Amino acid sequence: MIRCVLRTSIASVGVRSVFGALAALLMLSLALPAAAQSHRNFPAQALRGELLVSEPPEVLLNGRPARLAPGARIRGDDNMLRMSGALAGQKVIVHYTRENGTGLLQDIWVLNAAERANRMWPTSEADARAWVFDPVGQTWSRP
Repeated sequence: MIRCVLRTSIASVGVRSVFGALAALLMLSLALPAAAQSHRNFPAQALRGELLVSEPPEVLLNGRPARLAPGARIRGDDNMLRMSGALAGQKVIVHYTRENGTGLLQDIWVLNAAERANRMWPTSEADARAWVFDPVGQTWSRP
């Protein structure tokens, strides 16, 4: 019977080594998200700014009043979706896009340390039109 063989093999291995293997897997799974912090791919329309959520959907973007779109998506520095209320009262450096026509904030990415290190990113639409974007390297350069 398969169940008897399985029970015998677990018993012969020992409870300590089974728990040791489970502990090792747990430690590995906890270490992976921290090691996985790398650059995300942002669209060429994304601009950089400083976001302060006051009372959602009202926010301050670069010190000026702005508003979140009804379907706005906010991704944290780990690329997981965040609710706007969770960021209330925090100033964070972000990349953002606006809705066409309304100008409401549509997509927002809270930047991690690796992304903040890339200091050359347009903060206005005029800069974005004047600079050249490399979508593969996720870098901007002045012509």
